Amino acid sequence: MSRVITILGSTGSIGKSALDVIGLHSDDFELRALTANTNVETLSQQCFQWQPRYAVMCDENAAQRLDKVLRKAGSATQVLSGLQGLCQVAALDEVDTVIAGIVGAAGLLPTLSAAEAGKRILLANKEALVMSGQLFMDVVAKNGAKLLPVDSEHNAIFQCLPTTNAGLANKAGISKILLTASGGPFRTFSKQQLASVTPEQAVNHPNWDMGPKISVDSATLMNKGLEVIEAHWLFGVSLDDIEVVVHSQSVIHSMVSYVDGSVLAQLGNPDMRTPIAHALAFPARIASGVEPLDIFKVAKLEFEKPDFQRFPCLRLCYEAIRMGGAASIILNAANEVAVAAFLDKQIAYTDIAALIERTLVNTTIDQDVASIENILAVDSHARKTVNEYIAGKQ
Repeated sequence: MSRVITILGSTGSIGKSALDVIGLHSDDFELRALTANTNVETLSQQCFQWQPRYAVMCDENAAQRLDKVLRKAGSATQVLSGLQGLCQVAALDEVDTVIAGIVGAAGLLPTLSAAEAGKRILLANKEALVMSGQLFMDVVAKNGAKLLPVDSEHNAIFQCLPTTNAGLANKAGISKILLTASGGPFRTFSKQQLASVTPEQAVNHPNWDMGPKISVDSATLMNKGLEVIEAHWLFGVSLDDIEVVVHSQSVIHSMVSYVDGSVLAQLGNPDMRTPIAHALAFPARIASGVEPLDIFKVAKLEFEKPDFQRFPCLRLCYEAIRMGGAASIILNAANEVAVAAFLDKQIAYTDIAALIERTLVNTTIDQDVASIENILAVDSHARKTVNEYIAGKQ
């Protein structure tokens, strides 16, 4: 097994975890390109260590700074910039594997480029399917690309399916997908307590080490709702066959229930290196560097139903996919803008869901989303709308 890899988002939590796993198996993997948004310091250190042929910064000014740092150190890594650079390294002829770890809508076009080029895609960017579900899956099928889920929950589902062809899930005796959720740091908070949550509290996840945006999404359960939408497209199952189960210990990463009464579960310590190692080596298995799960230390496993009243973002995700049309694009855009505003202390924690719902109600959802151009236009309009709402709150 020898793979040539591009990592989209190498300075984020997914990218760093992937590099940790790759470092354990340096003879089996070759890094061709690393990318980041604006984090010049971290990407430059990664370039010194891994010596990729290409490094891409989304931000033009950051790219210039990175190029200066690398040239001064005598690095041969070529610096590219912007969306064009991201799409270029995602589709390089010599690259066979693309790790899609860019957070949010920014990862859509580079991941789509990898699909168009028929790559093996380790998908951690759920927004690619949330925003362009049918279109994205059609591109994957048309170009012979292979999707391997890296989100811990979707990877767990994939491991519990009876076939390596995820699209056959509905024909394989499956009755339900049980998508687990930790419940986040505010699982037991009352509505009154949630109203006073701070950004510092929201980014402090009890089980997982994630970036600020995903941590907030986990706290609101928006992350789980987006995963419901992703699972709907990725595994070809209806929303009625996807159930969210709150499991605060994050030991069971998801389950698949079968028509014969069997329930298969994938367990492990909460560490993203496990699903990344699985997807990197699939169908083989390699060491991830994660400590084995001590069943005796866990002792017992607890489950509960999600509370849609205290965590309305989860409800909104179910509603958006049932609305169809542009609803899930609007939902995702509104959430990204609202979370950024919350982290910047412009709005309250409970305003996040309120802004998303207001945008969904007041934005036309029956728009043509059959092309990437239309999808991006809807995304842009929704962001403008939410920003206007936020400005009105000041």
